[in-house]
Amino acid sequence: MEVMENDIAIKVTDLEKVYKLYDKPSDRLKEALHIGRGKHHTEHRALKGVNMTIRQGECVGIIGTNGSGKSTILKIITGVLSPTAGEVEVNGRISALLELGAGFNMEYNGIENIYLNGTMIGFSKKEIDQKLDEILAFADIGDYVYQPAKTYSSGMFVRLAFAVAINIDPEILIVDEALSVGDVFFQAKCYHKFEEFKEMGKTIVFVSHDLSSISKYCDRVVLLNQGVKLGEGAPKQMIDTYKQVLVGQYTPPESEGERLLDDEQLRAMAAKGVDGSKLDGRQQDGTAENPDLLEYGSKKAQITEYYITDEKGTRTATILKGGTFSIHMRVEMMERIAAPIFAFTIKNVRGTEITGTNTMFEKAFLDSVEAGDTKEITFTQEMNLQGGDYLLSLGVTGYEEDDFTVYHRLYDVLSVTVISDKDTVGFYDMNSTVTVK
Repeated sequence: MEVMENDIAIKVTDLEKVYKLYDKPSDRLKEALHIGRGKHHTEHRALKGVNMTIRQGECVGIIGTNGSGKSTILKIITGVLSPTAGEVEVNGRISALLELGAGFNMEYNGIENIYLNGTMIGFSKKEIDQKLDEILAFADIGDYVYQPAKTYSSGMFVRLAFAVAINIDPEILIVDEALSVGDVFFQAKCYHKFEEFKEMGKTIVFVSHDLSSISKYCDRVVLLNQGVKLGEGAPKQMIDTYKQVLVGQYTPPESEGERLLDDEQLRAMAAKGVDGSKLDGRQQDGTAENPDLLEYGSKKAQITEYYITDEKGTRTATILKGGTFSIHMRVEMMERIAAPIFAFTIKNVRGTEITGTNTMFEKAFLDSVEAGDTKEITFTQEMNLQGGDYLLSLGVTGYEEDDFTVYHRLYDVLSVTVISDKDTVGFYDMNSTVTVK
């Protein structure tokens, strides 16, 4: 086995995992006893030649649909499962929060399980003694800590398990979707701990379906689908690709080096602006258009024009906070569509969806359209976002026999700059009226 580079925490090389699936228990017995000819099982390849390198101090997210291999790769990294082929090298002490209650003895009480879990990770009794008060304070499950684990709710399980995992000072923390069980206050406490970990230079590997958390906390994201790594890169880039996968519109890049814009390039684009007149013949006066936008869909409807206007009707990409602005899109129908839905979304440069709406939510248009029809859609609203740069995405979708269908989507098609002389906390200004007596 090769010696790892000093700054690499986890290295996964050509990882394969094959599960044997049996129709009935007797088939497993027959195969074990070599009764009959041939195989009595079918094979499921959960991971197919996955490569991944995680450097020390990174927070790396792993996303993908159910059955994509996310949990399997984490279990192999932590040693819970053995790979069928390939290698995993780990440089540092791992603490993992995988399946709910994994590593708990249901007959032990909370205190006993803290010592059990800490010992399994590799800590001495003395080290756990020193951390016990912090663990109990973080878990905050009261006197239940003296009751058997079999009496715990799912929320108590995750609170205690996470408290142990994160407070015994691991070098690498691995979390698999467990935080979705806790209440909002506990989740906030956990994410605050994530921030502390990142500041301390520790490594975090994080699997979640919560794309906002992935976007906010991860430095890099790996996208898996059906056991194959589709790509890795900036959170915004991979989340947008993941959304293509979800609606069956993903097309592999023609070359390995083909990539979407990363966060730094997007910031530069938003700050400087791009001459839209040079792009596909579209003239976007005063706006900054993304030259490498991501678009996909069946094209039964096509967005042919789009722009933003301020409250005076002037086309622009710069909006004053507190003012009114409008988002415009022209859509041509290539086929008959029963009930198209027109939508926009505004994201920050890391890819977190901040706001957006569509004609179905607003009950603004619920009719059918015919081939050859053209619709002009205008969304008008107040700009209450904080000052800064944002990205606008547009879409036309609908339902065909209860199946959600994307006709045309344009991700991050325009940049929007909000000018403000007063920024408050968070994404939005609540426009508070303050009285002091």
